[in-house]
Amino acid sequence: MCTSYEANPNDVWDVFSLFPVPNFDYKREIYKDYYAPIFRHGDNEFETVPASFGIVPRRHIPPGVKVFDTMNARSDSVDQKRSFSSAWKNLQLCLIPCVTFFEPDYETGKAVRWRIGTASGDPLAIAGLWRQWKEADGSLSLAFTMLTVNSDEHPLMRRFHKPADEKRSVVIVPPSGYADWLSCRSADEARSFLQLYPAEAMHAEPYPLPPRKAVAKQPEDDQPSLL
Repeated sequence: MCTSYEANPNDVWDVFSLFPVPNFDYKREIYKDYYAPIFRHGDNEFETVPASFGIVPRRHIPPGVKVFDTMNARSDSVDQKRSFSSAWKNLQLCLIPCVTFFEPDYETGKAVRWRIGTASGDPLAIAGLWRQWKEADGSLSLAFTMLTVNSDEHPLMRRFHKPADEKRSVVIVPPSGYADWLSCRSADEARSFLQLYPAEAMHAEPYPLPPRKAVAKQPEDDQPSLL
């Protein structure tokens, strides 16, 4: 499952010309509960809006309930899972623009972070769902999830995740399908888009996180006094 990705910068927007350039700030690398741009169909036109990654934000998980992740939604059960079913049945479809996304590879015997994108180097868009939330102050916010499909037989995407786990891949929508995906009128029509992207059109490479810097311990003479 994809739990982080590299968001598309505002100065590289040609491939997303159907959608307005974001007028809000966001981080380059997106993790759970970070805000990032998504595309959706507004009342009369396509729009670019900020939404947080994970369709059930951590702040909306009730007290006493074990924290759970909703960054990804399995396409085969999306209509059954409480976290996603309403958004799916109401066709609250979105696209998530990004440059690359990250997955763990275990071929060396331990997890190695890989970066995955298009062979051309162009930005890509991932199929997703969005949901609206009412915040404690009365304001409204949006959150989103990425749709995934089985990738056991995909030459590239089957290389990721733990050896015993089912292989899954996000759904990359080609530019020619952006408008049609966001304009789907039925769940059956939406399901027709949930396909694996051709391996030959993708590129992947190891991209481990830089090592964390150790925090130097202060000499005893430099320790703050408690007196």
